[in-house]
Amino acid sequence: MSRVVYYAAMSLDGYIAESDDTLDWLTKFPGVEPGPAVTTVAGGYDEFYEDIGAMVMGSVTYEWVLDHITSWPYSGKPTWILTSRELPAPAGEDVRFGSDFQAMIESAGDRKLWVVGGGNVASQFADAGLIDEVWVTVVPVVLGAGKPLFDRRLPGPPMRLTEALPRASGMIELRFDVVR
Repeated sequence: MSRVVYYAAMSLDGYIAESDDTLDWLTKFPGVEPGPAVTTVAGGYDEFYEDIGAMVMGSVTYEWVLDHITSWPYSGKPTWILTSRELPAPAGEDVRFGSDFQAMIESAGDRKLWVVGGGNVASQFADAGLIDEVWVTVVPVVLGAGKPLFDRRLPGPPMRLTEALPRASGMIELRFDVVR
């Protein structure tokens, strides 16, 4: 059975995008070598993406990808857009529009369904009790304001930290299981 994982990069103060949805703080992050007491581990996005069967994102995230990326970065994997609006789809790509969470999960097969973002989409999946894991890569920048990782308090008990993975870039990936 597919597991649903919310995987996102977040500023040190809890934002996944600036207030105007820009991501320069992330896409232009130069990397900062960790201090001598930190033992880094290899891995990151590529490792994560190999285990993805399908993904889901909100319309704002989708439109940002269409406006800022020259070629579709998710070829070969069903990508769901959680929206009721009519939006264009990249030619030849498996982009689906709708709000059927079960169909999204089933489309991932025995691999993970990646909740790409934003915070409202992740909150909807959490409200429905469908998020199994949260993986957050913390980028050591402070934005002061922006779009939060989740846009509301989550139901249930606190999550359980399962891994803390310092990366050579100075980022740290935190992995949590959702406790039900």
